[in-house]
Formats: sequence, C-alpha cells, structure tokens
Amino acid sequence: MILGSLILIFLMLNFQECIAGVVIEQVMKDREGRPSKVVLYFSENQLRTDHPEAGLTTIMDFKGDRMVMVDHRSKSYVEIKFSQWEKEVAEQLKKDVPGIQPKPRKIIVRRAGETATINGFRSEKVQVFADGELIEENWVTRDVEMKEVEKVMERVAKGFSKDFRIEMKEGREIYEKLKPYGFPILVKDYTLTYGLGGMDILEVKKLERKELKDEIFLPAPNYQRIIPEKPKK
Repeated sequence: MILGSLILIFLMLNFQECIAGVVIEQVMKDREGRPSKVVLYFSENQLRTDHPEAGLTTIMDFKGDRMVMVDHRSKSYVEIKFSQWEKEVAEQLKKDVPGIQPKPRKIIVRRAGETATINGFRSEKVQVFADGELIEENWVTRDVEMKEVEKVMERVAKGFSKDFRIEMKEGREIYEKLKPYGFPILVKDYTLTYGLGGMDILEVKKLERKELKDEIFLPAPNYQRIIPEKPKK
C-alpha cells in the first residue's frame, strides 16, 4: 500500500472517517457498440459498483457480511447478508442447467508482442485461447500497483470458486493466468459471438488512488430501506 505507515497514522488521527482506496472509472460496450459507464470503489474489505445510467449501486462489505443494492431513482435500498446472497446465486446457477456440464477447455494465455499507450497507461496485448480458439484480448499494464483491487476481487471470486460449474472455474483460471502480466486496461471479449465479427468491450478510462469516506459504502441516510418478502413455501 502506498505510504503505508503514513496513511495508517492519518487514519488514526481522523478516527477512521476515511480509508485508503482505489476508484476506477470504466466504460463497457455491448456488441452494438452502446456504451455504459461503471464506477468502482475499492477498499480493503469493501466494493461499491455504480451504474449511473441505470441509477443502481451495489455495495459489498465482506468483513461485515453485508450486501446493499441501491435504487437511486426510487431512493430505496435492500440489504442482505453477503454470505446469503452467495448461497442463493450458487443455488440458482445449479438450477439453470441441471445435470448438464460443458466440457472443460484448455486455457492458454499468450503475449501477442504488441504494445500501446491506452488512456495514459503503457500496455501490452495478451490473448486468451480456449482449446485453440481466441476468446479474449486483454491490454494490460504494470503502471499501477493494484494490491487493494486484487484483494477485493479475490474475495469476490472466492465465493464462487467452489461452485460446480465449469464456467466459474474457467473464469477463475483465466484471472489467475492473466494476473502476472498486469492489470487489464482494455478487454475485448469474443466469447458471445461467432468468429470475430462482434465483441463486448471493457475499457478503463481513469484510475485514481484516494481516501474514501465511510459513507461511500453506505446508502444515503434519506433513502428508504425495503424489506424483501420471504418466498412462500
């Protein structure tokens, strides 16, 4: 962590009102090229994801076992235990394709020998192949130290790594094999298309280290908490 001991002293003096973190602004484009902005806030044990166009925010607090889903348009939110959400998602995944398992694919990550500067980051092109087919193109950088982000993402992935589905295990394998090359600044995903005619794109526009206030990981005080009804048996 940058300025480790100095940040610790600063936090103590400020009674934990702020925490060191990382803010990432990125743009996602679908196959039709329609963009949508996403803003991510990372702290040691917390992750917030904002989707401004949809008016939605998701907050994950791993230490507090808390997940908050905020609807800014209705000024309301739902709060549940993160461990409960993980369990429900895993159970739903098993129901989606019961008894059917795709064949595991051999994943190879390979440098393409190309470099470029993307949004101010010096990057190199790394390709991901599954059974010899190109499924991802990643432009990764070593210009940034991403320990805070990696720690949070490790926790996100941990809950699903035990799931039986091949897709989850494959995604985890790709993440682990890409990590030594650097942090992805631009990702082109070919998995949803036939050939290379279209793709989903994720591009990091801005990455900033900053001290994050506690309220960033809380719903606005004037928002109404909605208690979801329990499903009838």
